[in-house]
Amino acid sequence: MTATSYWLAEPHDPLPAARLDGAPDVAVVGGGITGCSCALALAEAGLRVRLYETREIAGGASGRNGGFALRGGAAPYPVLAESIGAEQTAALWRWTEAELEELAAMAGDALRRTGSLRLAVDDEERDELREEYEALRVAGFAAEWRENLQGPLSRYPAALFHPTDGVLQPARLVRRLAARAADVGVEIHEHTRVGSVGETGAETVVVATDGYPSGLLGELEGLVIPTRGQVVATEPIEEMLFEIPHYGRHGFDYWHQRPDGRIVAGGFRDVSLDTEFTADEITTPVVQGALERFVESHVGRPLRIDYRWAGIFGLVFDFVPVVGRVPGRDGLWVAGGYSGHGMVLGFACGRLVARAVLGDPDPLLEAFEPGRLLTPGEASLAPTG
Repeated sequence: MTATSYWLAEPHDPLPAARLDGAPDVAVVGGGITGCSCALALAEAGLRVRLYETREIAGGASGRNGGFALRGGAAPYPVLAESIGAEQTAALWRWTEAELEELAAMAGDALRRTGSLRLAVDDEERDELREEYEALRVAGFAAEWRENLQGPLSRYPAALFHPTDGVLQPARLVRRLAARAADVGVEIHEHTRVGSVGETGAETVVVATDGYPSGLLGELEGLVIPTRGQVVATEPIEEMLFEIPHYGRHGFDYWHQRPDGRIVAGGFRDVSLDTEFTADEITTPVVQGALERFVESHVGRPLRIDYRWAGIFGLVFDFVPVVGRVPGRDGLWVAGGYSGHGMVLGFACGRLVARAVLGDPDPLLEAFEPGRLLTPGEASLAPTG
């Protein structure tokens, strides 16, 4: 058993080398999916871009998650509509669907379009999923309602199927984005921590570290709350039980099976919530034990755990991303706060902030405005997973 992420353990080629003469037009801090998609978009538009990553490309949350590629946001559709309005919610979902198509076009074999299955664990969650299904259908989005589930899923009273979603090898995907960015001239510095905005030499800086504290965001620092997600990958098994992404209990459980037969399962931070709001990237016995028991209960026997890992995502009180100019800081931008729903949103928000830097801000940025986190008295939604 190794404490390395299953995704990051995959062998890969070195990145192409690109070097800039002099200072960049834009510095991007963070070498995950947001930073790489942002840097790529900026360089394709003709800007000189330098990207910094404290570890390796995809070494943070982008290589340490469950491997889901989901449309929409972290909050259920009706909850998001109450928060930002029906029109803005529909626009956000349409945008994520379009961005998922763009992501799939770049991903190659790192992404499989399987659909995803959101499961109700009890009648209360069933009613909530049914409400979301009806809201999606009224708004014109494809969705399927499923009951009488079979096999290991027979314990669940109902499920909501999202046909456009997918499953991915996230580290492979982000490394491909980084290689593509390098090919169009982005200078990438791995294993390099940025201590201050000024040391980048760029007039424009984009901070794309999601939940990992950067120390660069002034008053915003810490308002995107670092939250730990823990994951396991089992030994390969012959039965293919969970080919598509599954998630239940409001996202506190999530799992699927890789083509090699391994089950990748994550979540259960609610068994120890007081310890999981942290930037400490370690696994813990209580959460890991819950994950092992969960897998055993669904397969019918204990499985060997070959990989254990943890990653940090950024949780926001309203589950809406934080994208735009940092208040009171000329030339400083931020993109993050995906509340555990970050692979498609991260890709999309990286491109969104790049457009804004290039002078073409999208109307969605109004809902994503970072300054809202600094406004006292905002209504808070309890974290759900």
